[in-house]
Amino acid sequence: MSYTGIFDSHAHYDDPRFDPDRDEILRLLAEQGVAAVTNIGCDRPTSVASMELSKRYPFIYATVGFHPHEARYYERSDALLMEQWCGEEKCVAVGEIGLDYHYDHSPRDVQRRVFEAQLQLARELHMPVVIHSREATEDTLELLRKYRPQGVVHCFSGSAETAGEILRLGMYIGYTGVITFPNARRVLSAVAETPLDRILLETDCPYMAPAPHRGTRCDSGMLGYVAEKIGEIKGIGAQELIDRAAENTRQLYRIR
Repeated sequence: MSYTGIFDSHAHYDDPRFDPDRDEILRLLAEQGVAAVTNIGCDRPTSVASMELSKRYPFIYATVGFHPHEARYYERSDALLMEQWCGEEKCVAVGEIGLDYHYDHSPRDVQRRVFEAQLQLARELHMPVVIHSREATEDTLELLRKYRPQGVVHCFSGSAETAGEILRLGMYIGYTGVITFPNARRVLSAVAETPLDRILLETDCPYMAPAPHRGTRCDSGMLGYVAEKIGEIKGIGAQELIDRAAENTRQLYRIR
């Protein structure tokens, strides 16, 4: 497996699981065909860490935002911080934002309020968004219909019908190693219905390592497995899929 030009649209290299060898892992990505990475902010500390990584590594871009798990920590002053961060050259989106009713680490009403506040901020700043949605499909779609943001629903594992709703809103869909898992039949039907110009490749690393590495620490060098699976479904080569997805990612994040 040897590919070039891979753009990992969603990664978490600030995660503590990379503390022992972060610099080494990032240094080796180019040798594995990885050309660019978007590192995702989930609260104040990880947003700052993402921005710092983007300044240290030319191929890394950053997003800033409050994940639904961290929504309970969001304060009004954070909107000013995010506005400042979004003015930085390599900050490309507001995210990861959304709703997560699986764990309820933050109360659902708080999640909705903070999600809506960040959607409004992204609209005012003319920034795309990175959406997290878990067991909250209808509420997520309701707010996406209201605000009509540019952006991506990341780590998608839903149905073809839900994918269709997202696509009709003009958004992109991010696919991870989940599509290589044995029980991935539902999301594979969504992949089949997603046009090539709306697909993003992502790892969500250190999570979601694809088969045959499931259960290990994931990194961007594993995206070839995801590209191969999508290419198989779409009837194209993995390199062509990688190239199309990279162009989609640059278009969404306005990177040239």
